[in-house]
Amino acid sequence: MSDQDLFVDLIAPNGRRYRQPRGLFINNEFVKSSSGQLISSVDPATECEIATVYAASAEEVDKAVQAAKAALQNPTWKLLPGTDRGRLMRKPYHAALSDDLVEAITTLRYYSGWADKTFGQTISTTHQKFAYTLRQPIGVVGQIIPWNYPVSMAAWKLGPALACGNTVVIKSAEQTPLSILALGQLIKEAGFPPGVVNIISGYGKEAGAALAQHPLVSKIAFTGSTATAREVMKMAAGTLKNVTLETGGKSPLLVFSDSDIEQAVKWSHLGIMSNQGQICTATSRIFVQKDIFEPFLEKFLDAVKTISVIGDQWDASTFQGPQVTRAQYERVLSYIELGKSEGATVVAGGAATSKDGKGYFIQPTVFTNVTDDMRIYREEIFGPVVVILPFETEEEAVARANDTSYGLGAAVFTKDLERAHRVAAEIEAGMVWINSSQDCDPRVPFGGVKQSGIGRELGEAGLEAYTQVKSVHVNIGNRL
Repeated sequence: MSDQDLFVDLIAPNGRRYRQPRGLFINNEFVKSSSGQLISSVDPATECEIATVYAASAEEVDKAVQAAKAALQNPTWKLLPGTDRGRLMRKPYHAALSDDLVEAITTLRYYSGWADKTFGQTISTTHQKFAYTLRQPIGVVGQIIPWNYPVSMAAWKLGPALACGNTVVIKSAEQTPLSILALGQLIKEAGFPPGVVNIISGYGKEAGAALAQHPLVSKIAFTGSTATAREVMKMAAGTLKNVTLETGGKSPLLVFSDSDIEQAVKWSHLGIMSNQGQICTATSRIFVQKDIFEPFLEKFLDAVKTISVIGDQWDASTFQGPQVTRAQYERVLSYIELGKSEGATVVAGGAATSKDGKGYFIQPTVFTNVTDDMRIYREEIFGPVVVILPFETEEEAVARANDTSYGLGAAVFTKDLERAHRVAAEIEAGMVWINSSQDCDPRVPFGGVKQSGIGRELGEAGLEAYTQVKSVHVNIGNRL
């Protein structure tokens, strides 16, 4: 098999040539899929193909799981001291090139420090008995990551899984397979034993389903849409797999009249328009107290005009790039048209745009005169679309914020310290930001309630999802 089958030469935006893996990373080697099926990776700004990668079939999923199962029992991994596991996780990362990579590096470094700090307890019972617990790896872990932050989402899952001594089969989203395959090269270079980390590209209906149902996989960790999570959970239930699910959101942002309006505008704009609105925690429902609604709206629209510079993702002046795929582009546009047909008022944007007639670009769109029963208010759009609504009382704001099937993130803007903590406690969400939006730190748990997911990632809480507790009872003198 020639190298050309497994790697492709590409040119980076800075003109540097590099070799991009296109094979499946199984047992520390890049391999072709048996079917030869390919996934095309497309530049959403130009609509041109960047490269193709091999798509895993159920056969390759099984090979990856078998490699991970064998690695789990391999003394080079099973008996590797936690401190040495931590060193492997730190080794290959030297520079930060973007926000996604910065977050990935920070997360891996954070969890590398936990690798030798996961341990059980001793438990006092009686004078004739002694008990203790062991924290042990769950086993082979299947991880399915999304397309919006592929590298950092991989780090969120790989970090705690490896720190706790598990082995992993991780599947990239079919829309963004390239960066995670490049990570495979670094994993091998860092010195991880074969089979500890296996990376597969593939379509959800085949590779994802095979991974979720495989009998040797002990846990599934998934980030993506709520609808897909339901299917993953059903498939995992067949073998009673442990699951962690981080899913959709329709996050509220509450602006009270005593807030710093300039800061509220800047943060609320960032909260919905960054990454083209393709963020699960995007604060896409903004509630503004009635007596400051008009000045807030005016300043928000100014921010849209001055900050939301549309351009390709390689231009340093760009704030808003293209949507990730044509399918996502068309989905967002369909919601904009739906909002118009439901009677909402477009006060900014509301249409597609382009660069030289190409690209999946959408104008940042702001709706007002929205009612709580409209679909643009209730459903996750995952694009640069926001609804801004007035409210009168704190009780009304909290009730409307909670009137959703989701519960991922929420934000509160106020200078009243008592109100800030009171509202944060009342809002039904896994995370609440006070006077900011989209704050994230690897030391702080991340996750949702209701239909926004099960379990937590990041922080010490993220480790709990990747260990199981074994109790050991020791008889030291009790005789029958």
